[in-house]
Amino acid sequence: MMFAWAQKYERHLSALAMVAGFVADNLLFSRVDLAQTQLVFAAYAIACFVSIPLLEWLESRAGRGKSLPRWRFLLPLITQFALGGFWSGFVIFYGRSADLGASWPFLLVLLLVFFGSEYFHRYHERLVFTSILFFFALYSYAIFAVPIYTGTIGAFTFLESGAVAVIVFAFFTALLRVLARERFLTEVWRIRAGAFAVLVLMNVSYFTNILPPLPLSAESAGMYHSISHVSGEYRATSESKSWQVRYLGLAPTLHIVLGDTLFAYSSVFAPTTLATTIIHRWQWYDDMQKQWVTKSSIAYSITGGRDGGYRGYSSLPILNAGQWRVSVETLDGRHIAVLPFTVVEVPTEPALTEETLN
Repeated sequence: MMFAWAQKYERHLSALAMVAGFVADNLLFSRVDLAQTQLVFAAYAIACFVSIPLLEWLESRAGRGKSLPRWRFLLPLITQFALGGFWSGFVIFYGRSADLGASWPFLLVLLLVFFGSEYFHRYHERLVFTSILFFFALYSYAIFAVPIYTGTIGAFTFLESGAVAVIVFAFFTALLRVLARERFLTEVWRIRAGAFAVLVLMNVSYFTNILPPLPLSAESAGMYHSISHVSGEYRATSESKSWQVRYLGLAPTLHIVLGDTLFAYSSVFAPTTLATTIIHRWQWYDDMQKQWVTKSSIAYSITGGRDGGYRGYSSLPILNAGQWRVSVETLDGRHIAVLPFTVVEVPTEPALTEETLN
């Protein structure tokens, strides 16, 4: 009775599985380095690792005249739930980490896969489709899981992440070969071609700085007229902000006497095990050359673990009016945040207010 009802409403259950995965992720995922976060992602990986080959095994048996068990329809739902959970988790964490100006192409791919997952729900019974999606999910997960366990980031760690994803996927395909040899050998070259395409996509995204810098993320950032560190608190002075700046995130206009110093503040979350270096790259737009000119690059070390992120700031005397930006970057040049602002020269300093920074 229950199995008949579930098979009748399989499409609705498939949609519910995707929504359930997204809701579960939002409830369970607060920090990328928490044990519960890693356990959930590991559970998604195990679910796919088991359900996809098991479904192919049952289908192979059916091809030899064996009857399919009534619970067979649950396997595509398990795959749908796990992959939906993966993609919703990636949207959450990669979205928190990304600078939209640099990482929007990769985020767009994640969103298309996430929302397309329900549209192509019937394809979750097809070996090539689910295998390629599973490899994409493994790679996307390894990119931020490996740095958490190694306490390092950078090109070598990224390559290690790719190696981990490839090794796990190799075990997955070996299991497919054992359980459903004929079906697997029929599709093996398409699976390999799809996995290779994912490998190329991820490496191009990383080395062109499109990939968000997970597991790092900017918790807060801003431009100020002064910053001081007093009794464990960061205190800053700033001009009053318009509602467009405060609520829409538009670039602020800072009024200064040329030669005065401005301050860039950033609070960058990093996992507890991670210690790295952050760069504040100060750039001014030269209207004559029509390009951004780097005026200063200031580096400082951060350590992970604080919920609100590791706080730090840099400063620079401003000698030119016009458009400016401070890019908060990793050592390998990936953008954590970008702080655009406009400098207007005035004869006297504007009225300032004091605030405590998070």
